[in-house]
Amino acid sequence: MTAGAREDWRPDSWQGRGALQQPAYSDRVALDRVVQNLAALPPLVTSWEVEALKSRLAQAQRGEAFVLQGGDCAESFVECTSPRIVDQLKVLLQMSVVLTAGLKMPVVRVGRMAGQYVKPRSADIETRDGVSLPSFRGDLVNRHGFTAEEREPDPELMLRGYERAALTLNFVRGLMDGGFADLHHPENWDLAFVGQSASAARYHRIVQRIADGLDFFESLSGKKIHEARRVDFYASHEGLHLLYEEAQTRFLEKRGAWYDLTTHFPWIGARTGDPEGAHVEFFRGIANPVGVKVSAAVETDELQALVRRLNPDNQAGRLTLIHRLGAGNVERDLPRLIAAVRATGIGVVWICDPMHGNTVSTDDGVKTRRFDDIASELEAATAIHSAEDSVLGGVHLELTGEHVTECTGGPRGLTDTDLRRDYRSTVDPRLNYDQAMELAMRIAGHGLADLQPA
Repeated sequence: MTAGAREDWRPDSWQGRGALQQPAYSDRVALDRVVQNLAALPPLVTSWEVEALKSRLAQAQRGEAFVLQGGDCAESFVECTSPRIVDQLKVLLQMSVVLTAGLKMPVVRVGRMAGQYVKPRSADIETRDGVSLPSFRGDLVNRHGFTAEEREPDPELMLRGYERAALTLNFVRGLMDGGFADLHHPENWDLAFVGQSASAARYHRIVQRIADGLDFFESLSGKKIHEARRVDFYASHEGLHLLYEEAQTRFLEKRGAWYDLTTHFPWIGARTGDPEGAHVEFFRGIANPVGVKVSAAVETDELQALVRRLNPDNQAGRLTLIHRLGAGNVERDLPRLIAAVRATGIGVVWICDPMHGNTVSTDDGVKTRRFDDIASELEAATAIHSAEDSVLGGVHLELTGEHVTECTGGPRGLTDTDLRRDYRSTVDPRLNYDQAMELAMRIAGHGLADLQPA
């Protein structure tokens, strides 16, 4: 049996397990109606797109490609607009060009988008000025305003989330098919607000070098490089809301497998990674490539159980472990995790998430992340994988194409005082354009040495 076609599994078999981080809906009749409606709607992605991504992830597992996974901590319905989607694509495309030039290998572009509408919370209840209400769990579940009506989980929001995910994916596909990502016209990707920042100047030198190379090859060979005109782009989100994921999970006779067709690449968060829990039960039966966030708290035997349960057939590209350890823990814990997985004999894609283990609060209670901590964890992870004869196959970042001030440090030297200038996230702080591009430059490393500022 391959993943996605197990006799002891059905899309609803998770309901017999302990399910954490699920909304408490009060109207079961309305909930059942919404789930039935979702199940009848067309899938958001296709199985051949999913299988294509799995093949690309298998390349990353072998060290033949690098995964750039990035986007919002949590998407918002009201921000499902063309300018915002375009800006998000622009920064990811620019980063991928830098990485391709520096690492000299293909980059697999995976957006945290078209479904990242729900987030785990550390507490079920939020209290303000003596008033306690359900926590905001993302636009797929309830509303951000602090009233009893707004915080009541509303099943209809699942339909709204499906609609916005469909709109986003349709727009992204249209852009990609229409040549938006054509390397011959990188001016399409410029963000208006960037101006003459150091990151932008260095990026434009890289693009010019690539464009010159394309022109030279095409003039020499008399042929166009078609791969430079269209790039693949995949969607991902945390598969937290299990009823939503279940509703769009289908058995495809031609493949003999079940696919979660809400997204190409769903992942399990660190809070819901119990090998015997509901999320792992659901994920073990779908044929998608799947990810698991791994924190410093994970025990060796727990990690091995996860790997065996989610990739028992040892399929290349099937399982990605996204380690989020924190700059202070990575040197202690990452070698242990690598050794634990190696002992199972099962191959995985290793991706570093240097964001979530480095969240701190300022003296006045604002949640932020320090750029130096993010860069430090990523650099340490790269060195550790190399020393352990392992492959770091990618990076997982929370970022935006907007000029926000949510993380401190970086090229503009943002401080805690700067956070109040343009802090927009309702959940976790994101890298802005300059910070994201600087991190891409650092990942790309020595291949860009000749492009540093004079």
